[in-house]
Amino acid sequence: MDMAIDSTGSELSGLAGWAVDVMEELGGFGAGIAIALENLFPPLPSEVILPLAGFTASRGEFGLLEVLIWTTLGSVVGALVLYGLGAAFGRERLRRIVDRMPLVRVADLDRAEAWFARHGTKAVFFGRMIPLFRSLISVPAGVERMNLVRFTALTTAGSLLWNSIFVLAGYFLGESWPVVETYAGVLQKLVILAVVVGGGWFVVSRVRTLRAQRRETIGK
Repeated sequence: MDMAIDSTGSELSGLAGWAVDVMEELGGFGAGIAIALENLFPPLPSEVILPLAGFTASRGEFGLLEVLIWTTLGSVVGALVLYGLGAAFGRERLRRIVDRMPLVRVADLDRAEAWFARHGTKAVFFGRMIPLFRSLISVPAGVERMNLVRFTALTTAGSLLWNSIFVLAGYFLGESWPVVETYAGVLQKLVILAVVVGGGWFVVSRVRTLRAQRRETIGK
């Protein structure tokens, strides 16, 4: 297959170019490897890998079903690695670290654990469809020792749905597959903005609370 070009007409380079090279050499299996690594290293561009894999399938380089199977398997493998890291890290070690962190309390962790206990199933499934969280959600699932069979099933279902959207978009768009990258990039920027705003709100709110508590202590 010829070297792919991005939406600006330039040859893909860097991480995206590497992913293209892997797919050229290994076909659908290479796409699976690239997606597994994308789960472990989010800077890898899944918004390029998946539609490009679909485009390649449309040219007959490998089958559409083949690439869907391999990319979903890659997503599951990457998620299981992160789940294992979370399980190995453990809740008690995490609590000790949180207890030493400024502005963060163990009570915050307790609330997060309670939230995950109530909504973990939905979080794992829908988290597979949100940039950044696609990787991160596997870690707390491991820390909380979510049932491994349930985690794997939810990850498989969510990943298959998300990967299918991008792969099929590349398959049907053909040479125009970089359009998918543009819209996916906008979604990723919105997610990052939401995380930054939420983090900023948390810091400001916590600093105000600490100052109020300090004034109350001094006034006594």
